[in-house]
Amino acid sequence: MQDRNDAQFEDRLMDWIERRWRTVFWLMFLGACAYLLYYRWGQVRWLALSDTDDNLRLAEVKAWLGGQAWFDLRQYKLAPPGGLNVHWSRIVDLPIAAMILAFRPLVGEFTAERIACAVAPLLALAPALWAIVLTVRRTIHPRAYPIAFAVLMCAQTTLFMWMPLRIDHHGWQLAMLALVVAGIADRHPQRGGAVAGLATAVSLGIGLELIPMMAVAGASIALRWAWDREQAGRLRAYAVALGGGCALAFAGFASYDNRRMMCDVLSPVYLSTLLLTSALMLGLSLAAIRGPWRRLAALAAAGAAIAVFFALSFPQCLGAPESISPELKLLWFDNIREVKPLTTKPWRDALQTAWLPLIGTAGAIAAFWQARRTEQAPVWATIALLSLLATAGLAWQSRFGPQAQLLGVYGAAALGWRLLPRLLDSASSLVRVGGTLVVFFALSGQVAQFVAMIPKPAKEVRKEKARAEADRQPRRCTTLPALAQLDRLPAATMLTFIDLGPRLIAMTRHSAVAGPYHRNGDAILDVQHSFRATSPEVAHAVMKRRGATMLLLCPGMAESTIYKARAPHGFYTQLMDGKIPGWLEPVELPGNSPFRLWRRID
Repeated sequence: MQDRNDAQFEDRLMDWIERRWRTVFWLMFLGACAYLLYYRWGQVRWLALSDTDDNLRLAEVKAWLGGQAWFDLRQYKLAPPGGLNVHWSRIVDLPIAAMILAFRPLVGEFTAERIACAVAPLLALAPALWAIVLTVRRTIHPRAYPIAFAVLMCAQTTLFMWMPLRIDHHGWQLAMLALVVAGIADRHPQRGGAVAGLATAVSLGIGLELIPMMAVAGASIALRWAWDREQAGRLRAYAVALGGGCALAFAGFASYDNRRMMCDVLSPVYLSTLLLTSALMLGLSLAAIRGPWRRLAALAAAGAAIAVFFALSFPQCLGAPESISPELKLLWFDNIREVKPLTTKPWRDALQTAWLPLIGTAGAIAAFWQARRTEQAPVWATIALLSLLATAGLAWQSRFGPQAQLLGVYGAAALGWRLLPRLLDSASSLVRVGGTLVVFFALSGQVAQFVAMIPKPAKEVRKEKARAEADRQPRRCTTLPALAQLDRLPAATMLTFIDLGPRLIAMTRHSAVAGPYHRNGDAILDVQHSFRATSPEVAHAVMKRRGATMLLLCPGMAESTIYKARAPHGFYTQLMDGKIPGWLEPVELPGNSPFRLWRRID
């Protein structure tokens, strides 16, 4: 009798999950938001924007609300006197600015900023989770989406992009990627094509970081048409939505600087290419081409025409989109952690990042093989290819981690749906409980978390303790109490560390010479040369040319270790050794200040 009651309860529960999936979605979303807010509450309280991009995003929003023009995205508190030519758009600024404006009259400026910075990333989680739920219901089973949600909540690298205070654009781009996949999985061709095209346009309007994924997704839609003429409606809707969406994104959000022939943003370079691509795809979808091989040949010809157009029209954009000098690459770009391969990271970190993408790729390939003779085969082929591409990208740059884990959710959920019900139906309680946990931990990447908890060698533990102790003081430099000490001084332009610049301009009235942005190359090299040169006069000349009247240091900050290691006789090391040139005089700060500050006196 008890077994029968349990079975009936399970049937009712699963039926409710299938029928009331929208209600379940909201419960999952609100629960995730509550957990993430609780987890980050300490940082929200102190507006502890730890990433340089988050700080610059807030500075951009504040400048806009302070009267800067909609299409003027230059950050005039960086790279004086002309300002930093920021390669972003206003799309991601909108929800942040709206919440600041809404809450400022009620709770004041600072609390309004905290609310906006805490809530804005969570808004991006909503469309991402909605798209994942739709895709899993369409491709695996209408009842399988809770597995995908559980796996997503274990994808730490991806989940970090939706954490409160993570106000930069990556969370929104991941949401657009999930919507593209949902559009590809949609059984209604026109609707699916329109969703995929619009999401691609929004993603490209925000930034080009996901352009490889978007290109593969778009190619998969075109290949489905080549294989099946009935998919012409999907390709047609995709082409119209992509072309129209990119045109609107450019017209409504491209800054004055981005309206030039830039290679790192949705500029006339990519807009013209995308409009040509959309026009050719629209034409193909309307053409009466019989036979898959003829359609494939026509598609190949269109692809060749697009490639030739791009190569002949914009040869300057055939290389890396950043277009930075060899010196800047050597001194700065190659030292950025996220652009290094995952293999350069400690094995524990690499394992935790790569586990879910590897499992997800294997699961997507297995799902494709199982569905190879069904209408779901093209969908799983696309998901498997995207997952494989993102996972392989980790061997090039570790910043592929968030998109690789997101795409891994689908394959992991497919494996989970095949394995977990069998375990839960086992007659053995050990298999039902223990087996289910082991399999879920393996699919979601939690096994990697447990492996990473293996006790470290005593030597490694001692090094980590020493590193943590050394980092304790520098971390105070980015805190509000420490920065408030600087904010009491009259506004000035400061020569300081590149990575400290965005936090300084976001939280104080001061300006900085440089921030870690590739269009800021000349200013970055000015800072690098200043602190690496053996002659203090290099820094002196930079400060005069940039109008900087103060020199600010945070001893021990991560960036400073590079100067100390690679320029042991450089100006930074000289300052730390007390060798102060005559053109600097110390500025008195409170005794507990983590900073060292000097004023230029000539």
